[in-house]
Amino acid sequence: MAKVKIRETDLYAPVKSMLEAQGYEVKGEIGAADVVAVRGDEEPVIVEMKAGFSLALFHQAVERLSVSDAVYVAVPRLTGRSFLAALRRNRKLCRRLGLGLITVRLRDGHTEIHIDPGPYQPRKVPRRTARLLREFARLEGDPNTGGSTRNGLITAYRQDALRCLILLDENGPTKAAKVAEGSGVSGARRLMADNHYGWFERVATGIYTMSPNGIRALDEYAGEICRIRMAHRPDAALQADAENRAV
Repeated sequence: MAKVKIRETDLYAPVKSMLEAQGYEVKGEIGAADVVAVRGDEEPVIVEMKAGFSLALFHQAVERLSVSDAVYVAVPRLTGRSFLAALRRNRKLCRRLGLGLITVRLRDGHTEIHIDPGPYQPRKVPRRTARLLREFARLEGDPNTGGSTRNGLITAYRQDALRCLILLDENGPTKAAKVAEGSGVSGARRLMADNHYGWFERVATGIYTMSPNGIRALDEYAGEICRIRMAHRPDAALQADAENRAV
């Protein structure tokens, strides 16, 4: 069966009927606006319509905010999880832009207003702010380039794991308490037990060594390991570097 193409004009009659039921006089294609509705001395309501969510739709709607604060975007109401996910994301976007959002179910013309236009007041989540600042404070140096993909980024947690790895590399199998003392990572025992990166192996009660993945990580994160050593034991790091160059 051929897929039926949705046109912007398919949305007009349902949107017009909905606004007229609220006492508006409605006309299409007034100036640059798809739909304009007027009721008494109130601000005009403007609706921009598209066959789906798009950047162009939001650009047009934002432009109309210079004419009226009552601006909506309207799109067809589709079925399926992908549309519901898009609806959820774009509802948040509309809220942030101060736009309203309307969907139209084309099979029967049912319209639904999901949000009305209004000034956006972002709701801060204090625990997220605290988490952000805590990670900022814990992260030593500036090891990542802004805009990089998340995979393999140096986080404060990864730095702690590398500090434990460095100590095991230098001392071999070591008690967790000694790893914590020597690395400065107070939670070393829990970190190595959780073994999030697969770098550690427990060889006896409370004693850990490097796993094969941990040995490979020494090469993979050689630059950051060198920086950690330089930051905490610059003399030893310089000596090790000189020895490597001499080989």
